[in-house]
Amino acid sequence: MSSPTGEVYRIDWLPGTDVLHGTCHCGAEHTAEDPVAMWEWMLGHPTGHTPEGHTPQGHRS
Repeated sequence: MSSPTGEVYRIDWLPGTDVLHGTCHCGAEHTAEDPVAMWEWMLGHPTGHTPEGHTPQGHRS
């Protein structure tokens, strides 16, 4: 069993659509229709969605 990282990733389905809305632990948000693309975006730190002034835990700028 792995230990908790303290990072929370949330993906919500937008009812009536094929759209997923993701919120990363850093606060960035993204929408996609493909669940694989959504997870690749979420786990792609720091490329593509690091808010200004924020360095995700375990990553260097």
